[in-house]
Amino acid sequence: MEVDSQVSGQRDILEMEVDNESQVSVQGGILERENKRKKLILKRSGLLINCILLAIGTCSAPLLLRLYFIHGGKCIWLSSLLQTAAFPVMIVPLLVFYFLRGKNRPEGTKAKPLLITWRLFVGNIVLGILIGVCNYLYSSGSAKLPVSTSSLLLSTQLAFTAGFSFLMVKQKFTSYSINAVVLLIVAALILGLHSSGERPDGVSNKEYYIGFIMILASAVLYGIFLPGNELLYKKAKQVITYSLVIEMQVVIFIFASAFSIVGMLVNKEFQAIPKEAKKYEIGEGKYYVVLVLTAIACQFYLLGAIGVIFSASSLFSGIMISVLLPVTEIFGVIFYNEDFTSEKGVALALSIWGFISYFYGEFKQSKNRNKQTLPNTGSTTDDAGATSLNQ
Repeated sequence: MEVDSQVSGQRDILEMEVDNESQVSVQGGILERENKRKKLILKRSGLLINCILLAIGTCSAPLLLRLYFIHGGKCIWLSSLLQTAAFPVMIVPLLVFYFLRGKNRPEGTKAKPLLITWRLFVGNIVLGILIGVCNYLYSSGSAKLPVSTSSLLLSTQLAFTAGFSFLMVKQKFTSYSINAVVLLIVAALILGLHSSGERPDGVSNKEYYIGFIMILASAVLYGIFLPGNELLYKKAKQVITYSLVIEMQVVIFIFASAFSIVGMLVNKEFQAIPKEAKKYEIGEGKYYVVLVLTAIACQFYLLGAIGVIFSASSLFSGIMISVLLPVTEIFGVIFYNEDFTSEKGVALALSIWGFISYFYGEFKQSKNRNKQTLPNTGSTTDDAGATSLNQ
């Protein structure tokens, strides 16, 4: 009897332990689901904010830059500087990230003020000078072309991005990406051969085609810039966090701005600014307002693009920009009374077709990769997204 009672008591203790473990497990599962829900809400909120920033920047920056030229602005290097001059606002999130690193660091250790390595720093200097040249070419072209035309031409950067991605990061071509490249090239050719009749007042045929070539050249350089960033990420030999991405962008914009400042010094544009402001058609005060708003709009675009890539993916960021492209063109027609010619309509249709083709191909390729990897890893795409967000 004593043995039976001991066995019964041990069984009761085991049952109590199992019950306790199951309760702890249930509570742990509830906490885990709650944490995932909070992270998902935070991620979606961040994505929404970044999409709004990207939309504002993409639609307003080209219009404001064109406004500068329409009413008497002639300083090309100054307009180039405006595209990266507002980078100091990015120091604010860097300080926040530094504070958070210090708060979460193990006891007895110090938080690193910067995460960027010398290897990445030197690579970003090169990219900074590259984007500085790109900004100069874009500003030169924007001074001679309508917003609707320059926006369509700049959209060809997708074709160049695909080509340089193949060369630099070994990205594979698909029938969809090849189709997109061909369509965008045809769209650019249609604009080049048939659109000179809608050139702005005071712009000769020669100047129009020079502007045309400069916008295309800036699209080529931007097509190098994007895979160049991706190449740096792959060669970084460290975890790429949002804080590190912002640090890299700050370095790029510092040297891009320095490149433009050198150009302004050589061409004595700093001395020309007060004179240009006094002669500005809509008033001296509004001249400086246009400069400040252009710089802010360009920074909105940059912050939004980086944020969307981090919160979602580069694919979604590209889709957002491509969706906003027709909006920018329509705004150019509405606000600046630009002609919407039949050639421009065909070029727009071909560009949108090219974008849809390219991103549909990327979507299918991504879906196939997920099908191949998920059975082996047992993970889900939501888990992968959460991992990326937490890094």
